[in-house]
Amino acid sequence: MTFHDIDPRTPVIVGVGQSSERIGEPGYRRRSPVELAAAAVREAIADTCAEAAAVAAAVDTVAGVRQFEISGPGAPVLLGRSTNYPRSVAARVGAGPGRAILEVVGGQGPQHLVNELAATIAAGSSQTALVFGSEAISTVRHLAGAEDRPDFGETVEGDLEDRGYGLEGLFSPFQAAHGLRGAPSQYALFDNARRARLRQTREEYAAGMGALFAPFTKVAAANPHAAAPIERSAEELVTPTAKNRLVAEPYTRYVVAREKVNQGAAVLLMSVAAARRLGVPEEKWVFLHGHADLRERDLLDRGDLGTSPAAVMAARHALDLAGIGAEDLAAIDLYSCFPIAVSNVCDGLGLAADDPRGLTVTGGLPFFGGAGNNYSTHAIAEIVQRLRARPGSYGMVGANGGSLSKYSVGVYSTTPAEWRPDGSAALQAEIDAWPAVEQAVRADGWGTIETYTVKHGRGGDRTGIVIGRLEADGRRFLAMTAEGDEETLGLLGVGEPVGHRVYVRSFGAGNRVTTDDTRMDELFPL
Repeated sequence: MTFHDIDPRTPVIVGVGQSSERIGEPGYRRRSPVELAAAAVREAIADTCAEAAAVAAAVDTVAGVRQFEISGPGAPVLLGRSTNYPRSVAARVGAGPGRAILEVVGGQGPQHLVNELAATIAAGSSQTALVFGSEAISTVRHLAGAEDRPDFGETVEGDLEDRGYGLEGLFSPFQAAHGLRGAPSQYALFDNARRARLRQTREEYAAGMGALFAPFTKVAAANPHAAAPIERSAEELVTPTAKNRLVAEPYTRYVVAREKVNQGAAVLLMSVAAARRLGVPEEKWVFLHGHADLRERDLLDRGDLGTSPAAVMAARHALDLAGIGAEDLAAIDLYSCFPIAVSNVCDGLGLAADDPRGLTVTGGLPFFGGAGNNYSTHAIAEIVQRLRARPGSYGMVGANGGSLSKYSVGVYSTTPAEWRPDGSAALQAEIDAWPAVEQAVRADGWGTIETYTVKHGRGGDRTGIVIGRLEADGRRFLAMTAEGDEETLGLLGVGEPVGHRVYVRSFGAGNRVTTDDTRMDELFPL
């Protein structure tokens, strides 16, 4: 297919942009999330090589990725915020869109929005759409207590399609009551289950995590937008030190997403007709050849806690839609909030951890920076630039949200291609039909450990979390260790706990697990 033959409604990415700043470095301007996003949008508009005012005026839809500080009820907003983030950014660049969207929580959001809005353009319901997001977490925390702290609050009128938090199935009071309040502890459960399935020792698995992420640090070190542009060795990444403390076993701080960033990114999509009308050169056009959006079963419903088959299905479907295999990709970016998010997809697609093409184009969330829900907008921007530099090549972005919960994929190329609807709905119906593991909300009796983690607080406190199966009926339980139960913490901290026999008892505060039934009375005297 040639550019001449393409359907004028075909969606194309025509502009990408990024912005960033680091505290204490030249040019630091204490920019708000709105200002960081607006700077990235200006870069995206300029990237089209078309007349900027005309491009901005043509934008009919803007979609903002939700910042961390508005990603859950009661989240602190320390320096104020916009009442209508998408329209605040649009106003900064001279755009007056008819439609403004604020996306749900999750790192899948940027790629999902590109997939969704590309379909909207293909259907003729939009001509020009902007996707953008930003985080100023580093600045906000740095200046929250300063006497001259800025006020990022602003009130903006206009309609807003606020899609809400979208936390259903991603977080529950039951999980929180058993210590699963943050992403590190949840993902640690997955990595420990994978380690046990592979029959690797703790030392072997840690070495593998370090080897997986060491090349990411090299990419980050060369990226001017990276929050932590420091190259580190595999051993340095996984060796606990005062600076690299244990967070949730098996994770040290260096291998988890870095949230203290000041970063913004934007992607501009148009129909081919709009791109031609506005004078965007064809060499700027990047086509979405394959795409998919799938959701995994809820955490405790999953049959195997060491994998996310839905993510692999999404990646495979997007590649199939593009008519290529993983071996045909020239550039890859896999969401890397924790090692399992990368290794899960690598396992499913047959990608080696040391693939010479690399598994990130940014440097990854622990090193480039985990820009809240917006990381993958940066990945798309980098992929687009790489593909333009190698016309005809293919690139893939895999974007993950929740606890290996939601996965969105895009396969891109400068090669012209008509819009292809995906089959995600049928695949999702298949996933939803998978049998759920029966659970024991109140668990009592002997059981065996399926997976586990030990959370480490900054003050040296430790809490063990266990998912297991009751011996009596095979139901799955979630439990945590009792305060001061050093014996059970010792079991979880060395050797191979998975498959070990433990005793669980239900209390008003939830389920508690220990090494044997006699110790329950000692830990919880009547």
